[in-house]
Amino acid sequence: MHVILFGAPGVGKGTQAQLLQKEFNIPQISTGDMLRQAVAEGTPLGLQAKKLMDKGELVADDIMLGIIEDRITRSDCQKGFILDGFPRTIPQAEGLSALLKKHNMPDFTCIEIAVPDEVIVDRLLKRGRADDNEATIRHRLNVYQSQTAPVKEYYKQLGSFVSINGNKAIEDVYNEIKQILTTQVA
Repeated sequence: MHVILFGAPGVGKGTQAQLLQKEFNIPQISTGDMLRQAVAEGTPLGLQAKKLMDKGELVADDIMLGIIEDRITRSDCQKGFILDGFPRTIPQAEGLSALLKKHNMPDFTCIEIAVPDEVIVDRLLKRGRADDNEATIRHRLNVYQSQTAPVKEYYKQLGSFVSINGNKAIEDVYNEIKQILTTQVA
């Protein structure tokens, strides 16, 4: 089972991915977590990424695809995995499709968790991360709308895209995602 959880920053992708990881016993791959870890460790990639992340910008596609390829080819991903926060651009989506073909992996089910922008701003401000101030959050939402939202069309054309309302209780969102995945796998 290969799943992409799709949506703007703060819609609950990470929360849902953790629940799905436990349910289906497949790893959650969060590019945000991987980048934050690289920043915390002060790796060259982390330092490069930090400059972009502090401005609310996206990390270069080739860097992200390299990170993803390294991660999805590990043994714990043989039964599948959940991508949380990737792909964020059309070139990343196309690169991911190429990686899947290269490694003989099945296509993804892409599930969008849709939440209104004002709810997202409130959620992220309450989360309290250093990079979660209102100006940066709004910039990230603008970047999402201009660069990431078009990825929806890419997955819609592949016939593997579903959008759900994420402005509900965590358990309700989870149950809807779980139903989509168990229906498609069956």
